[in-house]
Amino acid sequence: MLSTFGCGLRSTTPFDLSQATYVGSSSCLECHRDVAEKHAGSHHDLALQVATPQTVLANFNNATLQHYGITSRMYRQADRFMVQTEGPDGQMHDYQVTYVFGVTPLQQYLVEFPSDSEYDSLPPDTTDTKVSKASPELPRVQVLPLCWDTLKRQWFYLDPPDVHSQLSPRDDLHWTGIAQRWNTMCAECHSTNYQKNFSPGRFQSVAAHSPDTVNQADAAIGQYRSTFHEINVNCEACHGPASVHVELSKRFFPGWNRQRGFGLANLKRSAEDQIQACAPCHSRRGVAYPGFDGGDNFYDHYQLSLLEWPLYYPDGQVLDEDYIHGSFIQSKMYHKGIRCTDCHDPHTAKLKQQGNQVCTSCHQHPSAIYDSPAHHFHAVGSPGAACVNCHMPTTTYMQVDPRHDHSLRIPRPDVSLRIGTPNACTSCHLNSTNVSEDKRPGLQLYQDWMQAARDGDQEVAAEIQRANQWCDDACNRWYGDRRRREPHWGEALDAAQKRLPTASAALIELLGTRGDSAPVIARATALNYLATVEPQLAGEQAVLAAKDEHPLVRASAAGALIGHASHSQAVSLLEASLQDTSRIVRMEAARSLLQFPDHLRSSRSRPSFLAALTELKAGLDYNSDRAGSHLTLGSLAEQLGNEVEALQHYQTAIVVEPASVGPRTNLAAMLNRRLESQSTLPEASKQKLQSDIATLRSEELQLLARDVQLLPQPPAMLVFRYGLALYLDGQLENAAQQIVRAAKLDGRDVTFAQSAVELFEKLERWEDAQHWALETVRRATETGDPSRLAEAQATQRRIQQRLQSK
Repeated sequence: MLSTFGCGLRSTTPFDLSQATYVGSSSCLECHRDVAEKHAGSHHDLALQVATPQTVLANFNNATLQHYGITSRMYRQADRFMVQTEGPDGQMHDYQVTYVFGVTPLQQYLVEFPSDSEYDSLPPDTTDTKVSKASPELPRVQVLPLCWDTLKRQWFYLDPPDVHSQLSPRDDLHWTGIAQRWNTMCAECHSTNYQKNFSPGRFQSVAAHSPDTVNQADAAIGQYRSTFHEINVNCEACHGPASVHVELSKRFFPGWNRQRGFGLANLKRSAEDQIQACAPCHSRRGVAYPGFDGGDNFYDHYQLSLLEWPLYYPDGQVLDEDYIHGSFIQSKMYHKGIRCTDCHDPHTAKLKQQGNQVCTSCHQHPSAIYDSPAHHFHAVGSPGAACVNCHMPTTTYMQVDPRHDHSLRIPRPDVSLRIGTPNACTSCHLNSTNVSEDKRPGLQLYQDWMQAARDGDQEVAAEIQRANQWCDDACNRWYGDRRRREPHWGEALDAAQKRLPTASAALIELLGTRGDSAPVIARATALNYLATVEPQLAGEQAVLAAKDEHPLVRASAAGALIGHASHSQAVSLLEASLQDTSRIVRMEAARSLLQFPDHLRSSRSRPSFLAALTELKAGLDYNSDRAGSHLTLGSLAEQLGNEVEALQHYQTAIVVEPASVGPRTNLAAMLNRRLESQSTLPEASKQKLQSDIATLRSEELQLLARDVQLLPQPPAMLVFRYGLALYLDGQLENAAQQIVRAAKLDGRDVTFAQSAVELFEKLERWEDAQHWALETVRRATETGDPSRLAEAQATQRRIQQRLQSK
């Protein structure tokens, strides 16, 4: 009897949950009512709700809010919640709020845009706001910028974090654009078992997809048929699909025991298992491969954002939203095996203790050692006596939501003095009377001070530096100078960001360090930076990094091997990486292998190479509503020799994001090659191609100019691309100006300097050409690449001869 029963469930034993399906939280209530009661009312429980009189917290009694010359009105039609505001065509429209996000400290409101482009939609079924079956297919859903402050009980307008001015309805950051699209940006982490289900629109013609005319709500962009199994973050979002668990609970089965996991993902097996169950929604990451279920390996499905500007400060402190995980894995707590549930109740999502007891529940040596003025040198009960204020300072996002930095670090004002990073001490000891009175209203938070200093306010920067020095002196008096002598890996990343001559040596030293003094995310970042500073040196370091214990570092190594001097050795290592246990490493290895000639790859590696490419394409296909995915797919197709497929992807990139930078450049280049290679084309076809190429380049130039002008600190590569677009448009003087700007922004890039030489040659500005030729030689010397140095020296000699012949 037992044998028969065991055979019947062989495919769905606790050892193999691949056949498990989602059954809904209602299936859990019979046995887990106590847990369900704790979960009820939690932020996870209320992550997304249907808009009803019970769930909407804001004032919809004909309330108004003015923002950048637009007056929005919030009102009701019976039980329907309505908003009158600017739509994607720049006109005022009335929209029904169909869903709400969150409960505190703010609530946000969502609007559906059906695929037929009608602005009003039928209200959803509100009989059950916690559906226990898959939802109906949802169209494009956008998040309004009109938010409700649940503490102050008032409406406020939520600007994008770096844009505080009126947005064009065609801007991606406008509330009807892709940056505010629920299907793309929010749904994965606010519902259970979300499926995007996007179908891109068809490319019609170059003229039909102009960024100046396409409406962001136009059905031509594509259609969503998104679903979720449960509207909120419920049991199976963390524990994985539970059908096997439910089935086993109803029958006697030998596998029903703690060791085998009860037919669910075993999240208690280790701290890492639990942390990886939380990480998909509590990290800044991209989807590398779809289909993550609770219990899966995070690094098989996601590419974690590294410690790069402008997401993080060089020392790993949060700057933009990182959602915790990238910070936490830097911490000593993580390296000691601390997990999320040591501090947080997994079902209420609340802290297990209050105040300093959250920390002293573990740090009991005794607690008075830490929770006393003898440790923190502040009055008991004051802000400086709170553990989190010093070791987990907050950054406020969405105007009203302060979030703690989970890197749990010791404040280092000495590091702030050296590289300009923030520290918790200075956040409390700035003196606003030391800056002009007119600036003070804009300096409410420490992050406001840091932003003003980055924007070039010397008065603010001087006060920050004064406070940093005062705090460093105080720490030295209290704790001695030991911490001043402790190196911090952030100085290596800072040197790399600033392209300092010391960068390479510092990065290599970081790569050779282990433990909490060199977190894996810092080492992976270091290798990425080294690949931009000195590619050949990065290739050498990647040989060792390819064997690192962590997939983040191995994935960075797979990317860095492109720069290795020995192509055959690089290919050999990359072929070995195709067998890596982590999917993100295999995918990066496949991507890198495409940079090398086919004849270097062995026939034995072809099956694993194709398998990894298939995985890579699956992740890109999942993000088919983003231009970047189609750009990458197009580039892959070009490298594989499939120009028709590449052309289609570049066209689709323009369809799904008409105002994106990049696809027009690639498409114009392909069309130009076609024009040059097919001399027998009819004259009408040639003229059509020439017209399309000119239109694409003109539109790309406008988009690049927009980005360079709008960004307060545009990256060097963006400025360089703008310069190239100006060159292709025949604006040589303006092109030279931008390419020189790019070369000055990045003081070590050889290509930027070499391009400046070539432009000045065309302009016959020989003294300028000579200056940049010498600069190119200097930069090429620093790279250690003999071929680049030889090329730079030849150019310098040619310019010198031209000057002498004048």
